[in-house]
Amino acid sequence: MKFGVSVASYSTTWDNIRASIETMEAGRWGSLWVPDHFIPPSAWKGAEDQPMHEAFTLIAAAAGMTDKLRLGHMVAGNTYRNPGLVAKMATTIDQVSHGRFTLSIGAAWFKREHEAYGWEYPSLKERSDRFEEACALIRALFTSDSPVDFHGQYYNLDSAPLSPGSFQKPHIPIMVGGMGERRTLRTLAKYGDVWNLDGFSVGSENARSHGGMSLELYRHKIDVINRHCEDVGRDPGEIKYTVSMPTKLSNDEAEVAQFIEQVGPGTVAGNAEYIVDRVGEFIDAGVDEIMFSPRPSDSEAIQRLDEEVVAAFD
Repeated sequence: MKFGVSVASYSTTWDNIRASIETMEAGRWGSLWVPDHFIPPSAWKGAEDQPMHEAFTLIAAAAGMTDKLRLGHMVAGNTYRNPGLVAKMATTIDQVSHGRFTLSIGAAWFKREHEAYGWEYPSLKERSDRFEEACALIRALFTSDSPVDFHGQYYNLDSAPLSPGSFQKPHIPIMVGGMGERRTLRTLAKYGDVWNLDGFSVGSENARSHGGMSLELYRHKIDVINRHCEDVGRDPGEIKYTVSMPTKLSNDEAEVAQFIEQVGPGTVAGNAEYIVDRVGEFIDAGVDEIMFSPRPSDSEAIQRLDEEVVAAFD
């Protein structure tokens, strides 16, 4: 079983982020993830003046200071960068890390940071259309041994080479983030290699109807993915399944209750025994990797999770 951590890249300093990375590299962890935002999501609560580190730059720095951790984002927003540029950045990080990069990408959802930086924020339909087209373009670049022509509604390539290509073979895995059943999970079935169920997103009405971060929700989404795979002629066995868990490891019941109230039904909060049991349920259900999103996201919290939770699965 694989375990990773999504390390907060906002409302913190580089020195704290570096300490978390060093703690993970020395521990039992298998992967490091950082969010891709330009304003902290907590800006809803007036935190726009808090520091926010750029995600691809952070992962490139992490690649140079680690040897074992797989690296990725939780998840990169498609609207922030041209997908051809993203493919180029991805293969560069994959080369630097000797094949430890996963390109995780989603349609993007945070309207405020688009407004702040002057980026267009299309309708949900258009963002879904752009996302599907971007995944098709990136996969074409990742899997071609020759320059790629691509003519879409939003993106175009004119005999574009991707050299160097992916270090890992057959290519960098593409992780699709999101839970939209009609578009996002269909895009996964067509172009993705990994799916991530994000606990920060399960406060939606659909997710709440399935009990938040629950096995019921997970199994429901897998059923949807399987149907899409059958429809597009994809072997669902080719797709790996991961879960991102907002996590609070604490023996203080009041602290746990406050955290659940703050984050919502996607969190897995409680003592070590409780978290081990919840993780075990998802492992039994066939999840390939759990990515914890501890709060606070610092080296001390990461070390405690390593010793009290991850160690239980050695």
